[in-house]
Amino acid sequence: MIPSLPRPAWLRASTVVYGVLFFAFLFLPLAVVAVFAFNNAPYPAPPWNGFTLDWFLGGADGPRRGLFADTALLGSLWTSVVVACWVTLLSVLVGTANAFLIERTQFRGKQALSMLMLAPLVIPGVILGISILALASRVANLADDLWGLELEFLRPGLPLVVLGQFAYIASIATLTISARLKRFDITLEEAAYNLGASRFAVLTTITLPYLKPALIGAAAISFLMSFENFNTTLMLVGSDAPLTVMMYGRMREGATPVLNAVSLFLMVASAVLALTLLKRSDAPQER
Repeated sequence: MIPSLPRPAWLRASTVVYGVLFFAFLFLPLAVVAVFAFNNAPYPAPPWNGFTLDWFLGGADGPRRGLFADTALLGSLWTSVVVACWVTLLSVLVGTANAFLIERTQFRGKQALSMLMLAPLVIPGVILGISILALASRVANLADDLWGLELEFLRPGLPLVVLGQFAYIASIATLTISARLKRFDITLEEAAYNLGASRFAVLTTITLPYLKPALIGAAAISFLMSFENFNTTLMLVGSDAPLTVMMYGRMREGATPVLNAVSLFLMVASAVLALTLLKRSDAPQER
């Protein structure tokens, strides 16, 4: 249909209904979680019993321990942030190197290597976690038996969680950065070389600034995917549980509105992060 032509009334109405239903499906559960984080009741579900901030500000010694007094929950939140930062750093660095390898070099088996890079994205997270745990345990046991080396980072714990998440998030970072690098005009680098610029100068003043939006986007995606990961993390975690594993354990014991408060806190933090990235991406256009 030509966009400039008038559409019949039933088509306009169905478009509006579809849009309303679609966004209600997306945001209504989030709105319910946000509202009942302030519910004056010991359960995270209807009916509404009045407004309260206890689930955020309740004291540690009171009957309602709030989010900001729950040291175990805050500790798991910090653990998730630390893990996500390491995964983000490794994924962006390796993803950038992979992007240059794929887009700038020619070698035998390049197409097969590109396809293999996508394999972690189609493997279920539970299977990926179990496979990494089995391999790491075998290597650690072998090193202990043969050389008496105790490789603690290959035992269940945060280092193994970082490696497990990095195993598939690096592929996403690679795809994000490669898509940007593919559109780069290589003649800009060639002109800089002709003018006497070194490889390092060209990389830092031309190529990387062009890749900056992709690098920021890859970092944001890597951080969020690491922070919310559960399946792979559950298979590899040790005594220090990240937030997703901690919330899963709390749900099994009996959910309280504190979990709603955590969810609302994360929604607000994610929104602030997204708005910050949007503002940064629009900044060059304003100058």
